[in-house]
Amino acid sequence: MRILGISAFYHDSAAALIEDGEIVAAAQEERFTRKKHDAGFPANAVRYCVEAAGAKPSDLDYVVFYEKPFLKFERLLESYLAFAPRGLRSFQMALPLWTREKLFQKDLLRRELKALSPDCDWSSKLLFAEHHQSHAASAFFPSPFEEALVLTMDGVGEWTTTSVALGSGNDLKIIREIRYPHSLGLLYSAFTYYTGFKVNSGEYKVMGLAPYGQPKFAQTILDQLIDVKPDGSFRLSLEYFDYCTGLTMTNAKFDQLFGGPPRKPEQLLTQHHMDLAASVQAVLEEVILRMTSSLARETGTRNLCLAGGVALNCVANGKVLRTGTFEGLWAQPASGDAGGAVGAALAAYHIHKSGSRKLTGHLDGMKGAYLGPSFEQAEIESRLRAAGAEFETCTGCELIQRSVDALVEGKAVGWFQGRMEFGPRALGNRSILGDARSPSMQSLLNLKVKYRESFRPFAPSVLRDDVSEWFEMDADSPYMLLVADVKEERRIAMTPQQQQLFGIDKLNIPRSAIPAVTHVDYSARVQTVHAETNPRYHALISAFKAKTGCPVIVNTSFNIRGEPIVGTPEDAFRCFMGTEIEVLAVGNCFLRKEDQDPRLKNDYRSGFELD
Repeated sequence: MRILGISAFYHDSAAALIEDGEIVAAAQEERFTRKKHDAGFPANAVRYCVEAAGAKPSDLDYVVFYEKPFLKFERLLESYLAFAPRGLRSFQMALPLWTREKLFQKDLLRRELKALSPDCDWSSKLLFAEHHQSHAASAFFPSPFEEALVLTMDGVGEWTTTSVALGSGNDLKIIREIRYPHSLGLLYSAFTYYTGFKVNSGEYKVMGLAPYGQPKFAQTILDQLIDVKPDGSFRLSLEYFDYCTGLTMTNAKFDQLFGGPPRKPEQLLTQHHMDLAASVQAVLEEVILRMTSSLARETGTRNLCLAGGVALNCVANGKVLRTGTFEGLWAQPASGDAGGAVGAALAAYHIHKSGSRKLTGHLDGMKGAYLGPSFEQAEIESRLRAAGAEFETCTGCELIQRSVDALVEGKAVGWFQGRMEFGPRALGNRSILGDARSPSMQSLLNLKVKYRESFRPFAPSVLRDDVSEWFEMDADSPYMLLVADVKEERRIAMTPQQQQLFGIDKLNIPRSAIPAVTHVDYSARVQTVHAETNPRYHALISAFKAKTGCPVIVNTSFNIRGEPIVGTPEDAFRCFMGTEIEVLAVGNCFLRKEDQDPRLKNDYRSGFELD
């Protein structure tokens, strides 16, 4: 049975295809259109998924949309009625869009699918899952657990903002919900907006900024903005927010509480903004820790699955794991709306059609998230030649050795291999790599390669067998969804004078033997690398370890700020020529910057809107 899942029309549109419960392919539309967070119908992603399965659109048994539009429209109407006459302007702007497009999404979906295959009877194949059911299914069914507690948290679906489910075998039942307008995701997004970053895009920047500050406002948030019960359930004080009826996340009363208007994008970050980030992060962690510990006691369940946008907060995830409340923790790598496509398809198969579930031992069903397009060597060479690239074709061993040599020389290496990752993280197939031991690598990558804010940390990729030798954890973390501290013996203590440095000035102080991936609080967003899911990336890091004694390298996504992660060899070459990446490895093709035609060098930053 082939089932296609679709997420679309809000942000991060995506498609995913399963065959008899196995995830065969999944991709985000942004990787094809080059428009970050593309919300349109994922026509390119759908075509790819169907082709990757060796099928035709007519071979699909069902197409499942990840939420129910009528329930969402009901929430919109009831919210405006509840707050009337406030919000009239916002209502006047939203209603025409809903009546023109969103209320009739079933017809819109049929039209889009018909464009892919005109002769197919799509009406008989189209199903709809609920938003948080899709999230919960994406978290539980691919997990390695026979039974688990499933927690989903985001801004809002139709009505639900937080859901608790119990999964067992191929059964998944939601047992509890928190509903709009009370939302942990929207609370965090309010501070994302207030500190000058884009909502639904910049929340991870707030998380990265938090270690530079002190949680001075955490008690204010707990006293004024959110009432948190001992079991982690909560309600927001809506008088401080504007998202129910207005065009912004916060209002004048919020401004007054925190000392002024929201920061403008690109305005200088101050210690005040860092303290705000630290404060909302501390509150988020407190709510999640209360909730998870209470649920564990109540249900007796020893495994936890996570999804929804809040599950991308790897700092909070790491703290849950370290409590020891659960024996196993697994988070969906595409926890945001893109992953809803996977969940919708799995919900239809397991819940709607009672399809059986096959566990794969310690490995999960996401296959390392390597579910996107790949390119054969001959096609890579043809595409690179057409782009004007100069390259050498190597054996696999030669490519790895040359790349290791470049890393040891302090060069940034573009690494484009195998199938593209699904979700927001590059996991070693569409990555920019660097030497984690270099004290200048973090600054180099931020300012000269990624062209992004200097405060943002980079993640380490470490061989799974070596993770406990370098970090305070001994668990699988293949998707960069767990933060752990660097081991005490690998750290370099900061002097009293260095401790007094202001915020980002601390960034340039080496803090460990792997300074390029050590955040100012000695933490790191760890990716464990497994030979079973990515043998070439595993071989690269193994060769780097053999040469240097260090099994850790820097891994950041292959793109510049505001650009989706590269999807094709041409995308990789353009990014290579538009940045100060010195070496590029695409398949078995090895490229040096000095060998390229300088006329192909380009500054393409203006082609992407800053995130």
